[in-house]
Amino acid sequence: MASSQIVPTPQTPSQQVVRAAVVRFVGDSGDGMQITGDQFTVAAALARNDLATFPDFPAEIRAPAGTTYGVSGFQIHFAADHVYTPGDAPDVLVAMNPAALKTNLRDLKKGGILIVNSGAFNAANLKKAGYGEKNPLEDGSLEGYALLSIDITKQTQNAVKDSGLSNKEANRCKNFWTLGLMFWIYARPLEPTIQYIEQKYGKRAELVQANIAALKAGHAYGETTEVFQNRYQVPPAPVEPGVYRNISGNAATALGLVAAAELANREMVLGAYPITPASDVLHELSKLKSFGVTTVQAEDEIAAVCAAIGASYAGNLGVTTTSGPGMALKTEAIGLAIAVELPLVIIDVQRGGPSTGLPTKTEQADLLQAVYGRNSEAPLCVLSASTPGECFYMAIEAVRLAVSYMTPVILLTDGYLANGAEPWKIPNVADLPKIELKFRTDPVGFHPFVRDEKTLARAWAIPGTPGLVHRIGGLEKDYDSGHISYAPENHERMCRVRAAKIAGIAEDVPEQAIEVGNESGKLLVLGWGSTYGAIREAVERSRARGLDVSHAHVRYLNPFPKNLGDLLRRFDRVLVPELNLGQLVKMIRSQYLIPAESLPKVQGKPFRIEELEDKIRKMLES
Repeated sequence: MASSQIVPTPQTPSQQVVRAAVVRFVGDSGDGMQITGDQFTVAAALARNDLATFPDFPAEIRAPAGTTYGVSGFQIHFAADHVYTPGDAPDVLVAMNPAALKTNLRDLKKGGILIVNSGAFNAANLKKAGYGEKNPLEDGSLEGYALLSIDITKQTQNAVKDSGLSNKEANRCKNFWTLGLMFWIYARPLEPTIQYIEQKYGKRAELVQANIAALKAGHAYGETTEVFQNRYQVPPAPVEPGVYRNISGNAATALGLVAAAELANREMVLGAYPITPASDVLHELSKLKSFGVTTVQAEDEIAAVCAAIGASYAGNLGVTTTSGPGMALKTEAIGLAIAVELPLVIIDVQRGGPSTGLPTKTEQADLLQAVYGRNSEAPLCVLSASTPGECFYMAIEAVRLAVSYMTPVILLTDGYLANGAEPWKIPNVADLPKIELKFRTDPVGFHPFVRDEKTLARAWAIPGTPGLVHRIGGLEKDYDSGHISYAPENHERMCRVRAAKIAGIAEDVPEQAIEVGNESGKLLVLGWGSTYGAIREAVERSRARGLDVSHAHVRYLNPFPKNLGDLLRRFDRVLVPELNLGQLVKMIRSQYLIPAESLPKVQGKPFRIEELEDKIRKMLES
């Protein structure tokens, strides 16, 4: 791409083939950057590119317009090869106002294309963004970038002037003008977005007319003004045959839960209280009543989890969704589910904390809370998903383990996975494994804590089953009768058997595998959760330079896969990158007594590939 400021040229733009591109749209919350990014993503998917996206939302619900607090962004990495992350530095940055430029310019590649809405660079917006009286479009500070300064606001108003819209509504069309320009730059068709506009705004003909006019005007601007020397084409990526859709982590989680309920032939009850970034799971499931899904938007987090526990007691699948602050509030009820040994699936979509913290930013800092964060001896199973699409399969796995071992299971995702999206091959339902349930129906010798000899799971007896009248509750029960017991030896026995039940899950999950690299060597990079893509790409690049490094990714966090310790000891050094201050590394050190090394990051942002590459190189040089 060009490495200096773009100037008009009389030459017809040439079409340059590139293997990959990273584009970031940023603007005010009202500038429609998420819609712009979504539609650009659809175009990339229809072009059969592999892709990954990263929407970035402001934390403030109504931040003052034009301030850095209100900047909303959307980044997409699309390529002719396999894509594992939304990319590090953008090749193209589209900034709709000074605040968007201020907060994102440092990420743009040197020589990258910078498209700026000059119409928003007035004195008031410059001041709110912290530029004072200096205008970066005029002071030379943007030298080294391929700057294209366009009054997008004015161009949009001219394009929609015959639509009859108010000035305010006309300004809202500028995201589609921008999208049209980007479609021209990357040779994408307009028709799919035109269909989207007709469906979304179909009840108001003037909005349909205006937004289509803006889209076409942006495309025509690129075609007629001769300000670009190049257009870019990204060829299709190699993909397995099948039917694909773009899917976010939250949508995949919701569909996975529904699939699991179907596979288990049970109705599902979701008890949830809205919380960022988990609310979309509730939204998605609320649309699926026809699949036997009941959603309860409770008055608080405690009521939500208790409703789910009640559903499981009645023989259905109880699920609750939340984020870190909600996990804290649910803790006592989760302990109750552990004590009464009922299946319960808890989806924790992690975000920056503590407390309210960074509600729209990502983090992986709930791991120790998930594994240990309850009073007394209260073990449960903890899983994590590594990609948006994998959330579907790990949700099914969470249900399988919950009903097989009569235990709560926590599935950890995070804001990065929840809001990010990738192409997802829709599975064949016949290929999904059935989830076999066993309900106690025989009254002979029954009490509520009769256990399966293999799994140590207690009997699941649905209330109302003839001859199986029983009660369960938070007070300790006798191992042999199920009656309340305060006997010291009995309490220790019950604690130990509940712990043994969870530990036994290690025999029922896949052994730990190496994702990339050799089975032994100088360095293993061990990750979990949403660090998968950045670690994988960093390790692959490092190996291409001849470095002896491998990658393993843990999806079963409590208990660990039974071979994990042996695998770790086959490497001279182990590096654990995490979006926290070193939580998995603490667990690895304490359980396996190996000097695993931590690479922590708590900035509300995912790892950049280059950060990991640099650390790998330094460790292997030292």
